[in-house]
Amino acid sequence: MKNIYLKLLEMENEGKGFILATVTGTNGSTPQKPGSSAIFQNSRLIAGTVGGGIVEGQVQEVSGKCSLSGKSRLFHLLLNSDISEKEEAICGGEIDILIDANPQLHIPVFRDMKKSLADREPGVLITMITQYAEDHVLVNRYWITGKVRPAIPQEFLEQIEPEVKRILASAEKDNFGRMELSIPGEEPSSLFFLEPLFPMPKLIIAGVGHIGRALSHLGKMIDFEVTVVDDRGDFANATNLPDADHIIVQDIGTAMSRLVKDSDTYIVIVTRGHNDDANALKPCIGSGAAYVGMIGSKVKVGKMKAEFIKNKWASGEQWNKIHTPIGLDIKSKTVEEIAISIAAELIQVRNRNK
Repeated sequence: MKNIYLKLLEMENEGKGFILATVTGTNGSTPQKPGSSAIFQNSRLIAGTVGGGIVEGQVQEVSGKCSLSGKSRLFHLLLNSDISEKEEAICGGEIDILIDANPQLHIPVFRDMKKSLADREPGVLITMITQYAEDHVLVNRYWITGKVRPAIPQEFLEQIEPEVKRILASAEKDNFGRMELSIPGEEPSSLFFLEPLFPMPKLIIAGVGHIGRALSHLGKMIDFEVTVVDDRGDFANATNLPDADHIIVQDIGTAMSRLVKDSDTYIVIVTRGHNDDANALKPCIGSGAAYVGMIGSKVKVGKMKAEFIKNKWASGEQWNKIHTPIGLDIKSKTVEEIAISIAAELIQVRNRNK
C-alpha cells in the first residue's frame, strides 16, 4: 500500500478538513489489516482504504461527524452485529479504526518520515492514542529510527524502544505493534500503535523506449522508487517521464555500473539494441539485485547467453537467474500489455521475497 502519510504531505496545500482513518487493530476475519489507512474530506474518500464497502461507508459517515466537530475518535466495529443483516460481505470479525480529525498537526512528523525514507532509513511511526471519552481522543505522533529519537516522555520511550528495535530487525512491513502504557499515578493510560515504514524498493529501468516509458508509469503505481537511465536527453526527461523519481542521462553502461544495487533493487533492461542491452546487463551480473530482467526474443537471448559465458562475463548459474525473456507469459502483444506483464513479474518476485 502506498504511504498515506506522504500523500498527506502532497495534499498539504489543497485545503482543510482532511480526516485520516487508520486501522489500529483487528480480531478475526476483517477486510483490511492494521496499518491500512484512508484520507477523507467533506465525507468523501480521497485516497487509500480501510476496507471498502460496508466498513468504509460507516467510517466515512463517522469521519464526516469528526470533521464537523474537530474531535478525533477511536471507532470499534463488530462486523457481525454492528452491520445490518441486509448488508453483504459480513466478515464476522472486529476492527478498531482511529479517526484523526486533525492530521495536519502532525505534518512536521510526516516531513521527518519523508526525509528518513528518502535517505533509505526505515523507521517506526508511533501513534499515541489517549481516550478521555468516546468522542474525545487525543492523538500524538512520533517518528523513530535507528538514528532519530523522538521527544516522547522518557517513561514511555524506555518501554517502546525495545519493541521498535524488534520490529525494525524483522524487516517485515506488516509487523505492527500495540502497547498500552501509563505513567504511574496518572490516568488514563494510552494506546501506542507502532507502524513500521520502509523505503520503497528501487526499480531501475535501462532504456526509455515505449516499454520503458510505460513501465515507469506502472512502477510508480505499484510502489517502486523509479530510476530511468538512457543516453538520449530528448527521451530521458521529466516531460516524457513524469512518473520517474530519478532520471539519469548518461551512457547506459557507465550509469548502470555506478548505480548501487542490493537486495531491494529491481532492474529492467529494455534498451534499443543488443549492444546497449549487453552494456546494461554486465554490471548487474552477481550484483545481488532482487531481480534482473532483460527483454528480447529467444534467438537474441540465446546469442547473448553464449556471448556472456564465452567471455566469462557470467557463469551459467548467474545467467539462469536473469529473467529473460522478460515478463509473465500472458500472450502480450502491445506495448502496454508487455509493460503489464513485466510489472506483474516484478510484483510476483517482490511478494515472494517478503
